[in-house]
Amino acid sequence: MTFSPDALRRWPDAEGDGLVAMDAADRLILDESASARASVAAGALVVIGDAYGALTLGAADGGARGIRVHQDPLTGERALAANAERTGLEGTFTSLPLEAALVRDAAVVLLRLPRSLDALRDIAALVAAHAAPDVVVFAGGRLKHMTPAMNDVLREHFGRVDITHARQKSRVLIARGPHDGHDPAPARTEVDGLVVCAYGGAFAGASIDIGTRLLLEHLPTEVPRSGLVIDFACGTGVIAAALATRHPDLDVYATDQSAAAVASSRATAHANGVGERVGVVRDDLLSSASDASASFIALNPPFHTGAAVTPDIAPRFFADAARVLRPSGELWTVWNSALRYRRALERIVGPTRQIARNAKFTVAVSVRS
Repeated sequence: MTFSPDALRRWPDAEGDGLVAMDAADRLILDESASARASVAAGALVVIGDAYGALTLGAADGGARGIRVHQDPLTGERALAANAERTGLEGTFTSLPLEAALVRDAAVVLLRLPRSLDALRDIAALVAAHAAPDVVVFAGGRLKHMTPAMNDVLREHFGRVDITHARQKSRVLIARGPHDGHDPAPARTEVDGLVVCAYGGAFAGASIDIGTRLLLEHLPTEVPRSGLVIDFACGTGVIAAALATRHPDLDVYATDQSAAAVASSRATAHANGVGERVGVVRDDLLSSASDASASFIALNPPFHTGAAVTPDIAPRFFADAARVLRPSGELWTVWNSALRYRRALERIVGPTRQIARNAKFTVAVSVRS
């Protein structure tokens, strides 16, 4: 089967009108890197931040093999695998963590620029530390999401950064001459007696966002113990660490689809001395948890997927929480009050009552009916 952008899908991520699996920035990165990729040996091409497989499969269709790939969201990995099967390009790539093995001796790196400068800094430092001395990085994105600060971050670890002409509201930064590389390490701060650790790209970084802070302030003093206690969409793991710290005999299950979030949560748990009682899993929703296995779930649901904002995300989280909760189990949710999730919680999970509300956020508990 011949590769075609029209064959790519976002599944298992949200799909719908205006939500595309390949955009102009992906096409520009592939075009700008074409000549460099043509002379690269098998195993020397790395792709980072590929949303749904457009970069990886576009390169594979051009003849690249042994491609090493890192995608932060698990849904991205699954979309890449499904798209590879759909286009007949299975076996052309390997998915790896954001570690030295991903970029060791790489000659060409295709990078979809992350929104977070800290995430870009982690990637640039890792490539500079372990890629070939003559590595070339093609880092592209949509103009509306790019800033001059991204050039500055790349210059922290590369001697030369060139900027291509814009095309279809996209641009590519081309970096050469790696220097001063190092392996990423989490940022670390202490907030209200809790140590927060965050790798680049983790939501809110090494701080506690105001929604999570409100949820922390109103978590129940007693937590049901008849089933799993879950920090759902755990981010940096502050809810999981707080629950484990407040209840010394409690084991907590934390889950997030982001690789950066999972690494951050593990670091946060260990920094607070509860690493042995907080199990962290990279998962799409709660797919690894059995039906009716949890008595308590805490959730600060995302409202966007990548750069796309859609109202369809939170209800998927509510539905999977409802599946996993035991009868009478509790889902404690915080959300931006303007999103008005209460009606959806009532319909999907069960009776819902408000616990707290400030100028911006609402905390509510829903009881599984």
